[in-house]
Amino acid sequence: VRAIAEAEDPEAVTRRLAQALDEGPPGVRRPRKSSEERNVEIRATLEPIAPGERPAPLVVATATAILLGAVNLVLAATGHSGKGGAGTLLVYCALMLAAAWGMWTKRYLAVLLFQILLAILVVFFFLFLLRASSVGDVALSFAVIVSAGWLFWKLVRVLARLQVPLDNSA
Repeated sequence: VRAIAEAEDPEAVTRRLAQALDEGPPGVRRPRKSSEERNVEIRATLEPIAPGERPAPLVVATATAILLGAVNLVLAATGHSGKGGAGTLLVYCALMLAAAWGMWTKRYLAVLLFQILLAILVVFFFLFLLRASSVGDVALSFAVIVSAGWLFWKLVRVLARLQVPLDNSA
């Protein structure tokens, strides 16, 4: 204690001492943290999404949902609805546009459901990749798997930030 008090920069000495205590003796392996301890540390670093803020992955997901809904709406209107018929395609369009609205208004459930659709899309195109019969099929599969997987991964942090309550005490 006297060494800290007599030091030129007591705060720096205190920080170094605290760091050394956290690290433990050299060569001794520290016990692994539990998943709950790691979760608490990660949650402490999260900041809630501000009222006017829209993270880039959320904007990309919203634009993707609008684009998919609009393109499929045009396909249904022009009679190119495929095997499922126009009714199925219209339900899909409504789902995509509702998801886009929900994500734009930062609804947790909308982002979660869009992530579920992305996961289904990745699985579907992985199975398509197994049956790919041309280089174009392989390229399409990889493009969809990589882009949907990237968007899924980026939306995980957005979901976590959507769960953090706003601090209204300030």
